[in-house]
Amino acid sequence: MVYLVSIAGVAVVMLAIWPFYQERRRPVIGLKERHGAKGEFLQLSQGVTYCRWAGAARGPVAVVVHGIATPMISMNAVAKGLGDLGYRVLIYDLYGRGLSDAPKGAQDRTFFLRQLADLCAYHRLTEDITVVGYSMGGAIATAFAVEYPHSVKRVIMIAGSGVVMSESRFTRFCRRAPIIGDWLHGVFAHDLMLKAIPEKGETKEIDYVFRAQRRALDYRGYLPAILSSRRGMLAETQQQDHQKLGRQGISVIAIWAARDQIIPLRALGVLAQWNRSARQEVVEDADHGLPFTHGSQVVDAIRSALRD
Repeated sequence: MVYLVSIAGVAVVMLAIWPFYQERRRPVIGLKERHGAKGEFLQLSQGVTYCRWAGAARGPVAVVVHGIATPMISMNAVAKGLGDLGYRVLIYDLYGRGLSDAPKGAQDRTFFLRQLADLCAYHRLTEDITVVGYSMGGAIATAFAVEYPHSVKRVIMIAGSGVVMSESRFTRFCRRAPIIGDWLHGVFAHDLMLKAIPEKGETKEIDYVFRAQRRALDYRGYLPAILSSRRGMLAETQQQDHQKLGRQGISVIAIWAARDQIIPLRALGVLAQWNRSARQEVVEDADHGLPFTHGSQVVDAIRSALRD
């Protein structure tokens, strides 16, 4: 009987630590993965950040922030379009994504603003910055403009979070439950996220993003970063931030996707109530992946908003 109880106890312990053991077994992004990458690897205060410049050699600066689950390559089409509009474009990988480090710690407002502030300080970007953010990157861009109003000229949100967001019951539970949520996320999130990524993209560029998302699932730090971001940056509702941007006269352009199931289109009406001066555009027939599935339409919407 004692033997059976001991076996059961060991089984319970093994079950409890299994997802965390699996996470420790995953490889860390390092020299092998970074070899040959075009751009810079900067040692910033919280870790190494991968970034690169694109677009015009001279002109106003646009810093592009990607979303929670996609690396910066998901913003290539937008970066190119901004370059065609005359911007010098700086894109980078958030911590825990792409080729940047995955430092431990809460991925909240302070965490992401520190990375972006470090990046701007390194490149001596101090004024007239346009911050372009997709999904969670939209919330980061908004928060950065509020924190550094004298440095930011314009915020461009592409399906930006912080206004209205939908989430699954699984995601909501994992976000709200500190310990059991970590365990459930460690056990099930990999397969759930893998299943949600299409097997093939309609173009080489779209397929490239999907393949990068699948690869990311197998690196240490990525899944914990996703959960930590959901509990931190994505948990914010930024009503006061957008109201403050309106009062400060910082230009806000918001681009929404008509078929977005994650950031539903009703966010347009909510943002209009918070900041009546925000310029808003809708990309028809697009869902939440619009920066890499409808990049040219997103750039057209930005061009239209800038012209007005």
